[in-house]
Amino acid sequence: MRPVGLWKIRWGGLALTSVLIAGAAGYPVAASAAAAPAPALTKGEVSPTPAAGTPALQFNGPRERIRQLAMCGGIMYAAGDFSTIVQNGRTYTRQNLFSFKATAPYTVTSWAPAVNGIVNSIAFDGTNCADAYIGGMFTTVNGDSAHNLAEISTSTGALAAGFGHSTSNQVETLAVVKGHLLVGGYFKWINGSERDPYFASVSPATGHDDHFLDLKISGFYHYCKGSKCTTGTGSSIYNQQVSHGRTLDLVEGDFTSVGGQPRQQIFMLNLATDPATVTGWTSPQWDGSAGNLPNGYPYQCYFNEAFYVRSAAWSPNDQTIYLADTGYHPYNLSASGPRQGLCDATSSWPATQTKVFDNWITYTGCYSLYSVAANNNAVYVAGHPKYAYDPDGCKSAGPGAIPDAGMAGLSASTGMPLLKKDGKPMYTMSRANADDMLLTGKGLWIASSNRYGSQYCGLRPGHSGICYLPYP
Repeated sequence: MRPVGLWKIRWGGLALTSVLIAGAAGYPVAASAAAAPAPALTKGEVSPTPAAGTPALQFNGPRERIRQLAMCGGIMYAAGDFSTIVQNGRTYTRQNLFSFKATAPYTVTSWAPAVNGIVNSIAFDGTNCADAYIGGMFTTVNGDSAHNLAEISTSTGALAAGFGHSTSNQVETLAVVKGHLLVGGYFKWINGSERDPYFASVSPATGHDDHFLDLKISGFYHYCKGSKCTTGTGSSIYNQQVSHGRTLDLVEGDFTSVGGQPRQQIFMLNLATDPATVTGWTSPQWDGSAGNLPNGYPYQCYFNEAFYVRSAAWSPNDQTIYLADTGYHPYNLSASGPRQGLCDATSSWPATQTKVFDNWITYTGCYSLYSVAANNNAVYVAGHPKYAYDPDGCKSAGPGAIPDAGMAGLSASTGMPLLKKDGKPMYTMSRANADDMLLTGKGLWIASSNRYGSQYCGLRPGHSGICYLPYP
């Protein structure tokens, strides 16, 4: 990667110019809360060229997606909404879950549990790969009753005896940490307990509430203007990312109060206390505590995308947090003119447990991002952007815009796009609404969809739903 010229960027809320310089050796870490602890040191950025032979969705089939990837014991597990997998010319029938070797030739295993609805998340209890926890919106696994939550065998797919398999509504995110299974979603009760709606901690052995969380999450982040109003069923938890030190958890969702404190869209949870407690980490740039413009911040995005902080990632040393956002543009600002706020952008923040302000913000020109991962060198983001950098355009190329579809690699220190020697962006893929990224010691795995026949990653076909960018 070469240095590039001077570019305007949002830094600490101000417009500055920054020089992008090639970073030092990176320390790749797991972006998924379900993944193992941070892997060994690896240099540089991941390759822009995907590994050949990884499994894929049918690019010209019905619209399907991989929602999350998790690795355990050298096997990669994929969860989502799909029925057919192709790999090296073979076709496999799989119902919303499958697994394959995490190394070449990436052979699909015989594991084929039948789940009759979408699986949003999959997680493991440390190095125990014999069983997996799954959450989503389903009612049966292999014909046996299981409502939205289950523990299943990774050899037979059978439900684990003794574990409760029922929530009142959809599960969106799972993570196992410090002997607790953290479950987030739209539910109001889990295995009969109404103690912790939307985000609960349960025993990994029984599935019953273990009293590690008592957050009383409430509120619904919404506002209206004329006929344009956000709608929904109320509070919910959408995503989470456990820190590499396993002591903190970032949690995203739709709420206005958590643990008795005002919080909107994202909060940081201290897992070192018992019960876990909400930290002081927040910002008026998204929580509204300083009000709106002209004296505050444009913290509200467009009406139908009020909840816009969809994903986050920790730096390798847990000192910096990166956010990936949707949102279009602030509802009270014109779509024309320089971008402001956090809508449709990647941003960097101190992880100090107090009120914070951005290190930098990089705009996509009003195109959504849904996933993010980071090492020392780079921040990787994906969704359905057309531009890696477009601070002055909205659905069009503003002055100095850098076209870059599907995903981007950004400098971790400046937020500016990483470019090849020919000046073109280092990374690109189909605009496939990538939902998840998993960064391991060997490379970056990206979970996406076959939206509109998407199949390209790094300009190579055959990567619908899964793309793997290894370290060189």
